[in-house]
Amino acid sequence: MKLNKISYPIELKYLEEEGVFEGYASVFEHLDDHGDRVVKGAFIDSLRQWWYSGQVPKMLWQHDPSQPIGVWESLEEDGHGLQVKGRLLLDVQRGREAYALMKAGVLDSLSIGYRVLEARPGLKSGERLLSKLELHEISLVTFPANDCAKITQVKRLFNQEHDVIQRIYALVSLLRDWSL
Repeated sequence: MKLNKISYPIELKYLEEEGVFEGYASVFEHLDDHGDRVVKGAFIDSLRQWWYSGQVPKMLWQHDPSQPIGVWESLEEDGHGLQVKGRLLLDVQRGREAYALMKAGVLDSLSIGYRVLEARPGLKSGERLLSKLELHEISLVTFPANDCAKITQVKRLFNQEHDVIQRIYALVSLLRDWSL
């Protein structure tokens, strides 16, 4: 007798702490509103310096240094850009507000505060290729200069429980159909 197998992906993300989110603070090779393109490798030295210092850049609200709203738990440069994972401080009023806006899909962008260490002219007039940056902070913003710098995932406690239950019901339905 041949056994058939069926698989259905179930992710148990609801165990994650509320306020956790992921995204790209900068996307490589994308022309931003200031005429800049960040190139791959631009953050490597800065990330290394942050790592050696035992600290991370600040997470700010709209680039306002008087409004820190969370902590960055992971920062890494991959082939697409500067990938980040952060946790909003829900004990801070602005952190709770940012979390509510993110869950609703209203706040979906990130932006970096940096100092240019190395740049060269791009192919088009007025364009700069940023090849080495000193990263100071990463902000949650309404309007980013790099419109590809987006929050890609917000982990929610209660809504994710509902999603897992829906997936389990779908799996049970598939198994019933398969056994007929």
